[in-house]
Amino acid sequence: MKFKIYTDGACSGNPGKGGWAAIIIDSNLNISSISGSVKSTTNNRMELMASIMALKKIKKKSEITIYTDSKYVKDGITVWIKKWKLNNWKGSNKKQVKNKDLWIKLDNSSLKHKVTWKWVKAHAGNKYNNLADELAVSETK
Repeated sequence: MKFKIYTDGACSGNPGKGGWAAIIIDSNLNISSISGSVKSTTNNRMELMASIMALKKIKKKSEITIYTDSKYVKDGITVWIKKWKLNNWKGSNKKQVKNKDLWIKLDNSSLKHKVTWKWVKAHAGNKYNNLADELAVSETK
């Protein structure tokens, strides 16, 4: 099975009440959405949670394209994470990587599928990115 997933995270204050959301589209064009909130968090944690929760939702090994408007998530999972793992989760500043707990969860969830990561510009008229944004923001209320 193939899936397209659009994810987004939002925060009212940073830190503040956060929301995450994902729009999941399967190869039969069935569309579903998931979302949730956390009382006190950051925007980056919500961006990560959106992808983690979306990947958790897909039980069978699948081909998945995840569209995110977060360069932090896309670059982190496709580029930076390789070095972080080699350097015992330390960044180039020799300090512990922020959000390590969620990066580990995202990495483990990604390995269960064939995932392609794509960056999309936020608030640029992409229907499903806008919908994920609306759902994530509504979770911060």
